[in-house]
Amino acid sequence: MRIFLAGATGVIGQRLVALLRDAGHEVTGMTRTPAKGAMLRALDVAPVVVDVFDADALAYAVTTARPDVVVHQLTDLPSAPGTAGYPAAQQANRRLRIEGTRNLMQAARRAGVRRVVAQSIAFVYAPGDGVHVEDDPLDVAAEGIRQLTVQGIVALEREVLRASGGAGVALRYGYFYGPGTWYEVPPKAPSVHVDAAAYAALLAVSKGAGVYNVAEDDGAVSSAKATHELGFDPAFRVPERLARKLRSVQSEPLR
Repeated sequence: MRIFLAGATGVIGQRLVALLRDAGHEVTGMTRTPAKGAMLRALDVAPVVVDVFDADALAYAVTTARPDVVVHQLTDLPSAPGTAGYPAAQQANRRLRIEGTRNLMQAARRAGVRRVVAQSIAFVYAPGDGVHVEDDPLDVAAEGIRQLTVQGIVALEREVLRASGGAGVALRYGYFYGPGTWYEVPPKAPSVHVDAAAYAALLAVSKGAGVYNVAEDDGAVSSAKATHELGFDPAFRVPERLARKLRSVQSEPLR
């Protein structure tokens, strides 16, 4: 299949690129940084440089790629929790999830794409006892920075599920850990290794619909639906031959 991957040079995006190419898919990788095009070419991906907030340029890029599936792995979180830049980063990420997602879904519709897979998060459920499942309410009454996060996720999931005519997938990831993230080990529940997160997106390219929790079995959320319908395995890790290629590409200077 032809895949248009927005956020192809991010932590999840890079791993997903390797998995998609290994599975035989043709990938167009979107990045907003021209220098990162070399990284994508080294991963056998056609790079396209475009800003998600430029709706016309984005629509042209997606239409030109003629994808069967659009995958949304865009985030804007350069600052870790507890750092001075974190509040501003949450504002930027909220804008990306609302305005950026709207632009990307409009581009997908214009290109006739019927299947969309998007990155969501599994730590926005309303407080409550027990293990959260996908039908549980989100924390729309949250305040402060958390409110920004929830607002962004509500808008993102609404756009994705509406734009794809019933074939959209929103993957509610746990907190990321592993190479390229802020954490080497699970920071708190729910968590998911970046390799397993990328694997879930690979699976969702060809199966499933709706919302799925994608996390480890740590008592916070249930990923039973993703396991049953997608074949998700939280223990999945990128094969070493692909991991070596990723490390090699990441070590090359950007040109």
